[in-house]
Amino acid sequence: MKIAVVGKGGSGKTTISGVLARTLGRSGHEVIALDCDTNPNLGLSLGVGDTETEHLLTLRDMVDEGTADHAESWDEILDSYGADGPDGVRLTVINRIENPEPG
Repeated sequence: MKIAVVGKGGSGKTTISGVLARTLGRSGHEVIALDCDTNPNLGLSLGVGDTETEHLLTLRDMVDEGTADHAESWDEILDSYGADGPDGVRLTVINRIENPEPG
């Protein structure tokens, strides 16, 4: 299942995404949360913490600047640019996925 939360700024997207991800994780679902916002704060809502959220943002910026390599696969994105949060949620902060794998 894939769920996207979209809306205007300040409408509660991050809060809803965090609650939904953690609820699904607690229910035993494998949850991968992608924070694609220009002001990424999903890590804070998920309970990942300030330091790890900032680290993920720094990694994203390094890829954008060309000082870090783009991931070649979905697994590499999660391994290289992801962090584990409470309730079994895996978080990554990205701008876009180029040439996504089908499925």
